[in-house]
Amino acid sequence: MAATSNASQSPQTAAESTVCQGLATALGNNQRFIDGQRAAPDAQSEARIANREAVIAQIRVQQEASGCVVGESAQDPQATQPAQTTPPAQAAPPTQAAPPAQTTPPASGQQVCNGSTVTLSGEDGAPAASSNQFPAGTRLKVTNLDNNKSTTVEVTSVSGSCVLLNNAAFEDVREPGKFLIRRAVIEKVG
Repeated sequence: MAATSNASQSPQTAAESTVCQGLATALGNNQRFIDGQRAAPDAQSEARIANREAVIAQIRVQQEASGCVVGESAQDPQATQPAQTTPPAQAAPPTQAAPPAQTTPPASGQQVCNGSTVTLSGEDGAPAASSNQFPAGTRLKVTNLDNNKSTTVEVTSVSGSCVLLNNAAFEDVREPGKFLIRRAVIEKVG
């Protein structure tokens, strides 16, 4: 409903929309990652910062397209999670959130997120992903078509992208020196 009437309404805040919440969380995570790189730079920091700035620009485009407050950032993404009416592990399927690209949940093994780029969230831990289209617990296989490497990850949180990989998962599929996967196949596997 929100996707069809955003033009006549004022922008939604993260507290008003799950999509806006995911985008604000992704924006906050990327801003914190940049701050961390600036605080403790290494040889790759400049490239990582440039990549994250491009990701932030894309998130702002997605915020505007989704009718969200452009530039709204969740400074503490965990603090925004309890605003949901259901726990993340029991979140509603993407067909009930705006703006989903599909009308029914994809079957296991089905390709999803056609045309999406894959970036990294900057979060540490075991290989995992965040998504604005799949609830926590969903397993996704991400294949980088430029090097034919793939990884299978579990969605653990909400983001502003179809798939945002954490550091460990991104390392499994990245090309050296690149911080964005433009040609990817993403499949739902569980």
